[in-house]
Amino acid sequence: MGKIAFVFSGQGAQYSGMGKELYEASPAAKAVFDMADGIRENTSKQCFEGSAEELCKTVNTQPCVFTVDLAAAYAVVEKGIKPDCVAGFSLGEIAALAFSKMLSDEEAFKLVCKRGELMDKAANENPGAMAAVMKLSAEKIEEICKGFDRTYPVNYNSPAQTVVATTSKNADAFCEAIKNEGGRAKLLAVSGAFHSPFMAEAANGLEEYMKSVELSNPQTVIYSDVTAKPYEGDFKALVKAQVESPVRWQSIIENMIADGVDTFIEVGVGKTLTGLIKRINSDVKAFKVETPSDIDALEI
Repeated sequence: MGKIAFVFSGQGAQYSGMGKELYEASPAAKAVFDMADGIRENTSKQCFEGSAEELCKTVNTQPCVFTVDLAAAYAVVEKGIKPDCVAGFSLGEIAALAFSKMLSDEEAFKLVCKRGELMDKAANENPGAMAAVMKLSAEKIEEICKGFDRTYPVNYNSPAQTVVATTSKNADAFCEAIKNEGGRAKLLAVSGAFHSPFMAEAANGLEEYMKSVELSNPQTVIYSDVTAKPYEGDFKALVKAQVESPVRWQSIIENMIADGVDTFIEVGVGKTLTGLIKRINSDVKAFKVETPSDIDALEI
């Protein structure tokens, strides 16, 4: 049998009630929610009862999804399944930092709360838009982006999908340009142009915040969204850069597979990453875990 990877989901699939079944069934998961509530009051209540509008605010989304991600991971470990390596999509990488013990759970939760605040502020002060582009190669999308001011590929999700950040003013014209080249573009319901230079101030703010934070060497191999390779060198620089740099998800999964991974478990909210992984390589096994029944259904 090959290696197992945990992949931690990012924001976008959040919903009212997320994590409640895990909280009620798993002592390990409950401990994560209790930790979060001790630092940020009512985090569990937001996960379990928050409105869609409330949960879509970045300042709420990031700590809530982080909590569900980490709770799901610990619930899987509680059942005797441990990963050989981990990665996280966007904010999911902060949960992966905690899981790999580069930060304590408490420190990582405080970091994700600060990250959410900074990114929300940057999005309000420097508004933008994001579009998912299908049916065109990443290289072709990069070429089209060059024809527009402040337009950047930001999520290299799979061979079939690349997400682009741009200005609100450019968004419709960019989507039309994609259509004219035979592609398809869908504007995303997001509050900012994440993982792009639009987030420069958030990245700088996070760098300042991390001056008082110590990152330890990972106890579990963790792949960086920025490099698509295991964390090495200046850990804080990678965490900072991740906020304003593209997420190289396809390369992460390809590198994990090259390093021996054949089983992926998406821990947290939704099944977005599971779908992307199957589009990147249909030969590997990919499971999603966000409920106790998901854990029981794992075929490892």
